[in-house]
Amino acid sequence: MPGSNARALEKARTLACDCVALDLEDAVTPEAKTLARAQVCEAVKARPYGSRLVAVRINSLETQWGEADVSAVAEAGPDAVILPKTSSAGDIAQLHRLLPDGIAICAMIETARGVLHLPYIAESGAACLILGSNDLLKEMRAPAMPERENLWPVLSAMVMHARAHGLAVIDGTFNDIADEAGFAKSCAQGHAFGFDGKSVVHPSQIETANRAFSPSPEQLTEARAIIAAFAKNPGQSVIALEGRMVERLHAVEAARLIALAEATSAR
Repeated sequence: MPGSNARALEKARTLACDCVALDLEDAVTPEAKTLARAQVCEAVKARPYGSRLVAVRINSLETQWGEADVSAVAEAGPDAVILPKTSSAGDIAQLHRLLPDGIAICAMIETARGVLHLPYIAESGAACLILGSNDLLKEMRAPAMPERENLWPVLSAMVMHARAHGLAVIDGTFNDIADEAGFAKSCAQGHAFGFDGKSVVHPSQIETANRAFSPSPEQLTEARAIIAAFAKNPGQSVIALEGRMVERLHAVEAARLIALAEATSAR
């Protein structure tokens, strides 16, 4: 949500999203940066967003606004700070030094250098990786392809490094708000690559994203059957279930899916 738009900050209180990202960076014009910072910090301090996580995307520390953003946001105390154009582990370390304990850092991967430094960024103490596909494609001097073919290596690398270090990983935005079918396809693709969720740029996209990244009723039925089968066979590491082999690792994944469904339902 643009931090300079008071109506948007208010609207975010009612949306069925998991996280509200209040933006001080690209969605805010230079002349509105100071106003946006004040409005966002006031909203964060008021804690109006219920069970939704609250993140603030600051301006890069290399810009004229970055230092003031960090100082104000650190005092306001959101759940997380989103660092745009994260390009090295040093960027994360610098922000950690400026923020109090308890505020997580989400690293936006939207530069070629950030992609090449993914192994170091993922182990630097960030809690989440977020794909910034628009800026990355611009830096690559590449067009937005229908199936994102020119980003496939990046999608896989982000998920691999996130999983290796226990981080959340969020897919990038889909810009054509009117193309509902295209957005649904993009969500399905992100889920297939292994992403945990998707950044959305308009409230109309939320329901589709929630549906794409939540376990389906069929998945939950299967998950409960797997857990029940192992409960009846506690000493077994491999069992046969409805004509196919099921291992303990499937029971672990089944438990994760059920926990995810319960958490999203409660939210």
